[in-house]
Amino acid sequence: MWSGLRERIMQPIQDVFPLLSTPRKIFITTHHKPDGDAIGSMLALSHYLTKKGHHVTPVSPGEIPDFLAWMPGVATMLNYEAQPKESLEALANADLVFCVDFNDFNRTKHLEQALAAATQPKVLIDHHLFPKPVWDYGVSIPEKSSTCEMVYDFINLCGDNNLIDLDIATCLYTGVMTDTGSFKFPITSAAVHTMIADLMRHGLDHTRIHEEVYDSWSEGRMRFLGYVLIEKMEVFRKYNSALIALSRKDLNLFKAQNGDTEGLVNYPLSIAGIKFATLITERTDEVKLSFRSKGDFDVSSFAKNYFDGGGHFNASGGRTKTSFIDTIAYFKKILSDIHPL
Repeated sequence: MWSGLRERIMQPIQDVFPLLSTPRKIFITTHHKPDGDAIGSMLALSHYLTKKGHHVTPVSPGEIPDFLAWMPGVATMLNYEAQPKESLEALANADLVFCVDFNDFNRTKHLEQALAAATQPKVLIDHHLFPKPVWDYGVSIPEKSSTCEMVYDFINLCGDNNLIDLDIATCLYTGVMTDTGSFKFPITSAAVHTMIADLMRHGLDHTRIHEEVYDSWSEGRMRFLGYVLIEKMEVFRKYNSALIALSRKDLNLFKAQNGDTEGLVNYPLSIAGIKFATLITERTDEVKLSFRSKGDFDVSSFAKNYFDGGGHFNASGGRTKTSFIDTIAYFKKILSDIHPL
């Protein structure tokens, strides 16, 4: 869509340091439908840059999930869909634009055009494959567990580990914890555990964060989960795969709130022998797909090849404009054609 954009050769993120040597107005954003790593990295970076004397405006492209609403700094954040005027003013007035946890402007949905048109230097901190050549400075390392781990590295690269406080530690831990599946995914390296140990030395209360994210469900969400697992999950033993497909009617039946579908795609992977799980969700303007795998099945390539998506080797997503029913049928045909596992 934005083929007319000037392609940039992304300079190392260290090259942005001179631009941060004096107070700046900084705009930070992340991807649409943000998760713990998106909000955690955005707010952690916001807290850090504010402590360095910058005027920072974090902007989420849309509403954040309820289970992240407790995070320190949420009150300072703008929601583009609810506050477009204020968000665009912040972007227009910014000296620098930081983008975290996404590799293509289209991941911001309605904010895409404004970001593409912005002329300020743009900085990327991300861990997804194949970033588009639209950033001036940045770093993208798919081998990293999360963007929060990379924000932690950025703070240390600046020599500012001493500035990590409880708010920053809380935001960083939230993102790493959620993106590593509570540290069970293979991407969880020794460096991640070293980082967590350091955050604990800065006062991190890891038990409270886990409770806020995983142990604060509403009764409705718990009943919704039961319905999903009993009524909406299909298991394809022949392919070591499973599918959960949720229509808008399903979501409305339980008055599912923003974030209530978060993590559902992981449940089928708890079944012995299941190595590929898919969640198909009918949205107002598109059908969204989430893919998870165990072992050596590359769901990033799967998403890219069939559903205009991408992500990580074992965790990715896609979308389609075809109908909910047709998307399910197409997915099942692909499954029978390629025998993924």
